[in-house]
Amino acid sequence: MGDQILGLLIYCIPALVTGAIAFLFFREHTDNDNNRRNFILKESLQKESLTVRLQAYERLALFLERISPQNLLRRVLPISAKNEDYKSLLVSTIEQEFDHNLSQQIYVSDQCWRMLTSAKNSSIQVIMAFENNNVKDANEMPPLLLESLLKSKISPAMALNFLNEEVSILLK
Repeated sequence: MGDQILGLLIYCIPALVTGAIAFLFFREHTDNDNNRRNFILKESLQKESLTVRLQAYERLALFLERISPQNLLRRVLPISAKNEDYKSLLVSTIEQEFDHNLSQQIYVSDQCWRMLTSAKNSSIQVIMAFENNNVKDANEMPPLLLESLLKSKISPAMALNFLNEEVSILLK
C-alpha cells in the first residue's frame, strides 16, 4: 500500500510541476498582454489629450490677444460720449470673452489659470479706476487708457508669455 502511494506520487509530482510551470507561464503571458494593451490605450489617449490641451491653449492665447489693450481698444469703440458707458462696455467685453473660455481651465495648470485670471482682473481694475480730467468724452479715452493699461502689473502680454512657456514645456 505504501509502495502504491509512493508510486502514485512519483507519477503525479512531474505532472503537478509541469502544470504549475504552465500556469505561471500562462499568467505571465496574460499579464504582459494586458500591460501591452493598457500601454497602447494610454498612448492613444495621451495623443488625443495633447490635441485637446493644445486647442485649449490656442483658445486662451486668442482670449489674451483679444483683451490686450491695443486690440481691445481698437475693436471696442465708444457707443456714447459718456466715459462710464465706455468703461462699462470694455469691462463687459472682457468678461464675455472670459466667460466664453471658462471651460478651458480644466486643460491648463492652476498656476497658468491664475495668471490668466490675474491679467483679466488687472485690466478690469485699470479700466474701472481710470480717471483723467482732460478727457471730455469717451472718444478721447482710448489713447490715454491704452497708456494706463500698458503700465498694469499683470498684463495680458505677461500671461501670454506664461502660456507660451507652459506649452513649450508640454511639447518637450
